[in-house]
Amino acid sequence: MAGQGTPATSLLHKRKVAHTTHPYSVSPDSPNYGAEVAAALGVPAERVFKTLVTEVDGALTVAVVPVTGDLDLKALAAAAGGKRAVLADRAVAERTTGYVRGGISPLGQRKRLPTVVDATATDHETIYVSAGRRGLQVELSPHDLVRLTAATVATIRD
Repeated sequence: MAGQGTPATSLLHKRKVAHTTHPYSVSPDSPNYGAEVAAALGVPAERVFKTLVTEVDGALTVAVVPVTGDLDLKALAAAAGGKRAVLADRAVAERTTGYVRGGISPLGQRKRLPTVVDATATDHETIYVSAGRRGLQVELSPHDLVRLTAATVATIRD
């Protein structure tokens, strides 16, 4: 569809990575945002992943976890080779990635950050992550996501 280009989808096109974009309509203020996105897309929630910007020992790090669970900050710190992890400040996350909350994609970020993808992603042929704006998800192979982000794969879901 026209008008859906984002840095994330541009990267996928440039790298010739098979993917499909899926628009949806869910309020970003919904308390069950991830589950509602999955329902709007008509897919199991365990295939929809959220992108969280964190700080591991003070260094910004991206965590990609299923919307069905929470991020295990201790596990993330260990996977990233650090001791302590916290969620990054929203303004810092938005400024660093170039995306807004509810639309932060692990792909095509303004500044490439170390990324850790939860191991459950590899249980699926394809997964859904934000395409870089609210109301748009991209479906792609978890292996392509890992390759494009140079991610570490680890169990980081609580």
